[in-house]
Formats: sequence, C-alpha cells, structure tokens
Amino acid sequence: MILEQIIGTGLLLLFLADIFLTVLYARAGTGLLAPRWNRLVWWVLNAFSKLFGRQRGAVLSFAGPLIVILLILFWSLGLIVAVALIVRPELGGAIRPSSGDTPKDFVTALMVAGNSLSIVGSGDYSPHTSGTRILFLLNSLIGASVLSLVLSYLVQVYSGLRERNALSLTVDLMTAGTGDAAEMLARLGPDGDFSDATSELGNLVRPLAMTKEAHHFYPLLFYFRFREPYYSVSRLCFILLDVTTLIETALDTGEHKALIRSAPVESLHRGARLLLETLDRNFPTEGADDPAQAWDRKKSYAAALETLRRAGIRTQPDDARYGERRKRWEPLVRRVAPTLGYRMDEIDCRQAP
Repeated sequence: MILEQIIGTGLLLLFLADIFLTVLYARAGTGLLAPRWNRLVWWVLNAFSKLFGRQRGAVLSFAGPLIVILLILFWSLGLIVAVALIVRPELGGAIRPSSGDTPKDFVTALMVAGNSLSIVGSGDYSPHTSGTRILFLLNSLIGASVLSLVLSYLVQVYSGLRERNALSLTVDLMTAGTGDAAEMLARLGPDGDFSDATSELGNLVRPLAMTKEAHHFYPLLFYFRFREPYYSVSRLCFILLDVTTLIETALDTGEHKALIRSAPVESLHRGARLLLETLDRNFPTEGADDPAQAWDRKKSYAAALETLRRAGIRTQPDDARYGERRKRWEPLVRRVAPTLGYRMDEIDCRQAP
C-alpha cells in the first residue's frame, strides 16, 4: 500500500466516523466534520443574508434545506475522493475495463470510486484481483448503508421539525396569536379560575421535552428558520419562560398556591431553558445581550399585571423578583434570537402601557 492509498484509507475512515457520530451516535456537537461544515455553510449564508436588510430572515429561511443538501454532497464527495485515492494506483492493473486502454488520471479514479460506492451511475471498470474485488464489495456495502442511514436521518430531522412547529403554533394559539405570555396566562385562568390550568400546561411538557431532545439528537434542526416569528424557538421559549415566571411572581400565593407549586410549571420552565442552552451551546449565537438595549422589565411586568387584572385574576405583585428571575434566562433568548434573523420585538411581543 503506497502513501496515496494510506491517505485515502484514513480519509475514508474519517468520513465514516463522522457519519457514524452524526447519524447513529446522534448527539449535538459530537460529529468530527459535519458540525464544522454546517457552521461554515451557515456563516456564508448568514453573511450573504445581511446584504438584504430587512429581508434577511427570508433569505435565512432557505438555510436549513440548503445545509441538508450540502451536507449530503459533502459526505458523498468525501467518500468518493477517499476511495479514488485508494483505487487510482490500481488502475490499469488490478482494476481495468473489459476492453481498451485504462486512463490512470484522478478523474477516472473518481468515476470508478463513485461506481463502486453505488452513488453515481454504472461503468465498465471491474476488479481483477481478490483484493480489489473485496474492496469493491466493501465499497458497495458502505455506499448502500450510508444512503439508507442518511435517508432515515433526514426523515427524523423533518419529523422533529414538524413536532417543533406544532408545539410553537400551539403555544402561539394559547396566547390568541399575540405572543404575550400574560395573555396566555389570562386565558388559562379566566375570572381567576385556574382549575384546568395545571392540566393544560402539563399537556405542553411532553412535546417540549421531545423538541428539546430532537435538537440534541439532530443538530441540523438548529438551522431551520421560518419566516413566521411564531415558529421561532426563541419565541416559544420566551413565552414559556415568561408565563412560568409570571405564575411564580404575579399570582396571589394564597389563592393560586396549587398552580404555582405544580410540577408542569417547573417542568416547562426548566425544559424551555434547557432547549435554549442547547441552542446557545451548539449554535453560532451572536451574543446580542447588551443590557443597554434590554426591554424595561418593570414596564413589561406592569403591562402583564394589567392584562391579568382585566381578566379578573387576583395578583400579588413582586416586580423585583420578576426582574431577578427574568434576568437569569433573558440573555439566552437575546443571544439565540438575532442569530436566526429575528428582532426582539418579534420575540417579546408584550406592549407597554
């Protein structure tokens, strides 16, 4: 085995390891090449989108599908180049066509490699030694296996995307399309009746946990951005974090103690924060959490209290506690949201009085 074949073997193993870690091991940040490749493509698209000003979000909405296509091409070309490095020294000897001369250039090697991996069309080059026959057999198994694995992976990615969108739309509908957590809380307890609120919030815990794990298993979901803000993960998490914070700091503790201390409230708060932390840790966020640009939390809290009072809900205001708790999670939203081209007024939709 010459140096070229050693390099080809190493490159083949590297790409197979990357596919294994991305598709089968399936954890955010564990791939060898795919995460870096995806970030590179995202960086290029993100830079290009800034040329379109307020239409930046529309351009970024193509990022997810493009990254999927380019990742498949990246893996396919990587495997073909690796196998081409292995087979090129064998051209004209152990590997040759049924008739005629055998070109020994690298383009021919790429064609033979693609044929043996069953990724591109057929050809008349065939192995003539036991070693090259085994190589072609392994290549065909690798090609077929990788194709089936990638297809199943994409099915899971789009399934996770659909579930994420369904959860986001559900939460938005619970706010009557306003995106305001206070409006959601007011509708959960009309006239102060929160008898069904625990079960309604509990119904959101499982899909939120599934959404969080989908982003942990399939990092490609990070790059899917929709034009409608209510599909934004940032807005979804903001509403859930804000509504649970309002429950803990605005409702009368004597009358609504059961809801305040219920498991769904803590579960939604923790789940939304875990989802944001997963995005912040594994996505190239922009760190846009400048305190000078932060929303006035006191005005936001006052607006929320007014919404609750109009709904006939008894409150026990504690704006200092609300501000303290919100400061713990708001910076996460402010880092994640701008990265996908959303403005904070699309995420935090509450209007000050």
